Amino acid sequence: MSHAESAHHHLGTAIVTGAGSAAGIGFATARLLGLTGLTVILTSTTDRVQQRVDELQAAGIHAVGIAGDLTDPAHADRVAALALERTGRIDILVNNAGLAAVTNVVAAATLAHLTDHDWANSIGCNLTTAFTLTRAVLPTMVERGYGRVVNVSSVSGPVCAFPGDGAYHAAKAGLVGLTRSVAIDYAGAGITCNAVAPGWIVTDSTTEDELAAGASCPLGRSGTADEVAHAILMLTARAASYITGQCLVVDGGNSIQEDHRLR
Repeated sequence: MSHAESAHHHLGTAIVTGAGSAAGIGFATARLLGLTGLTVILTSTTDRVQQRVDELQAAGIHAVGIAGDLTDPAHADRVAALALERTGRIDILVNNAGLAAVTNVVAAATLAHLTDHDWANSIGCNLTTAFTLTRAVLPTMVERGYGRVVNVSSVSGPVCAFPGDGAYHAAKAGLVGLTRSVAIDYAGAGITCNAVAPGWIVTDSTTEDELAAGASCPLGRSGTADEVAHAILMLTARAASYITGQCLVVDGGNSIQEDHRLR
């Protein structure tokens, strides 16, 4: 073990999934956690995660990347094992992996037309990934008597819905159910589990329609990945020890406005 690795031990380790995109919530979260002194383990489905690791390391952050499919329980176990091998601990898990909401009308399908493949794919990417990795890290969190799990859900499903993507809504609502279940099951083990529910957030896949939707929020704009990351950071803090089983909406007030004609 290098001096750099041993020096990071006492500060803790965070795993952040779905951190391959430079403009995404996962990478923004990994960067913020890393800047607090934590070692961050980044996952992605593709090797581009190594580019994100290089960027974090250039900023003085101790980061490790691993690519693979988290719908495969064996890969989830490998991610947890990597974190333990490198740092001996897992303090924080941020389950951000998932598919972006499908708002392209060509790809959208009402429920009667949703294919078995698209249903299974969306549930797998958005919900099963969180299940497999949370299950993989819980034993070591229980053993140490400490853990913070944050699931990245969405307002789509738990709070509201848009046309033509029933699988995404079901998966993101399922994440909130999973959050509450873990919160209850592990409340006595020093582990909290919460969710964030982003609204319209600008990423590298944001469409003109999505920007327009963001502009109709009370705050008059879409949110940024960093704004969601700061909410996640708050829930991962040691001081957030009495918050568990909650779903924090980060949507510029969009879901609370009753009259959408105001803007």
